[in-house]
Amino acid sequence: MGGWRLHLLALSMLLLAATAGAAETIRIGSKNFSEGYLLAEIMAQQLEARGFAVERRFGLGGTLICYSALVENEIDLYSEYTGTLAQAILKLEDLSAAADLERLRRGIADRNQLLLEPFGFDNTYAIALKRELAEARGITTISELASAPELRLVFSHEFMERLDGWPGLAALYGLPQTPLGIEHALAYQALEEGAADVTDAYSTDGELIRYGLVSLEDDRGFFPDYRAAPLIRNDVPDGVRAALAELAGTIDEAEMQALNAEVVFERKSFGEVARGFLLAEGLVATDAEGTAAFAGQTWQAEMWRNIVQHLRLTGMALGLAIVLALTLCLMVFRNRRLAQSVLYGCSLMQTVPSIALLALLLPVFGIGVLPSIIALLLYALLPIVRNTLSALTTVDPTLIRVSLALGMSEGQQLRHLYLPLALPSIFAGVRTAAVICIGTATLAAFVGAGGLGNPIVTGLSLNNTSLILQGAVPAAGLAVLTELAFEGLERALIPAHRRGQS
Repeated sequence: MGGWRLHLLALSMLLLAATAGAAETIRIGSKNFSEGYLLAEIMAQQLEARGFAVERRFGLGGTLICYSALVENEIDLYSEYTGTLAQAILKLEDLSAAADLERLRRGIADRNQLLLEPFGFDNTYAIALKRELAEARGITTISELASAPELRLVFSHEFMERLDGWPGLAALYGLPQTPLGIEHALAYQALEEGAADVTDAYSTDGELIRYGLVSLEDDRGFFPDYRAAPLIRNDVPDGVRAALAELAGTIDEAEMQALNAEVVFERKSFGEVARGFLLAEGLVATDAEGTAAFAGQTWQAEMWRNIVQHLRLTGMALGLAIVLALTLCLMVFRNRRLAQSVLYGCSLMQTVPSIALLALLLPVFGIGVLPSIIALLLYALLPIVRNTLSALTTVDPTLIRVSLALGMSEGQQLRHLYLPLALPSIFAGVRTAAVICIGTATLAAFVGAGGLGNPIVTGLSLNNTSLILQGAVPAAGLAVLTELAFEGLERALIPAHRRGQS
């Protein structure tokens, strides 16, 4: 009897643990390049197989955005590289620090963070060029680039700014070139098409094989170790650490390059490649048909989810913009100076590049939906404010005098004179703002807000046109449908003679 009770107690504890794990939602982030997506998906599926619910916040941009999201408790973990942690985050000048895991852990211990054991591979930076060009010019080392100032260099934007990137590399090797910034995945295409000669690469990139590139020898030992490992918040459940610990040492450089190549060459999804890896390693169970128990979403389901999220972002932003713009206009239109000040303010906001505006909002509002909605709202204000103020301030003075003669109050003038006359112009401004919101909302993917920008950002990281079209075509379709919807609403609410029709 005692043994039976002991077994029952053990079973109850296991069930409670499983229930607790399932109740936890773990937010996983990733940077916006292929390997970052893939490692994040591997971790996500590993945790799902251990009973955790996972929220994917992939493609968050560069290191600082991902790390800021971790600091601000917007995500629970993401994959980071030891060299990046040492140089870009901790600002350690000693290049050997990247190889000292305990030193790195001490550096982030007071930040409520922990670097787990690495996956096993070292994905160091490399300087790459076409094999034919390297052989023709006899270039095998980075030092030899100094004697070829005519070569055209293009580097990823992050590499251009990092201490362990172009600034330090150029200083150490005395490189005279002036490189241009480019999206990492597009740099390979630039080399393939002859638009550039040299770029930065990751040593495990599948594109090195695909495009026939060679990596130059880092003959002065500039680049530190870049061993990939999960970087997590200390307050995540212990079960998360245990599950991710099973991934330690499971991927070497050759295997990581092969996994990346499956995505790049075979056009497999990150979910498919991650599932195949976990199955091969025996880290997840299979069902009777030999497939993983957690099959990924179809592209149709994913596209529908992105469309719904895109509509949610644009709808909320547009609704708030309409309320704010009309309120401002009705408050100031009788005062020319105030009206001009409001219009100038909205115009000034429109001059800020959208991606820069999102970046400026991140420190205040974090990542996700909130900064995206605020950015879209600010961009939507100008067309509504401009059209509304223009209509309200150009009402025929004779009609205004007639309304005064009839004894109308200011409120009655607004209701029976100004707004009916301004309504067509207001509708035109709202229609323009709606289209702007739909287009600009694709950038929300860079801050983890989802929407139709997700496949576009992923497609850019893979140089995959079909993925880009999965976001671009529905976005264009939404813009057309929005135009038609507002046209129908305008016909229903505004008499034909007010729309310029007989």
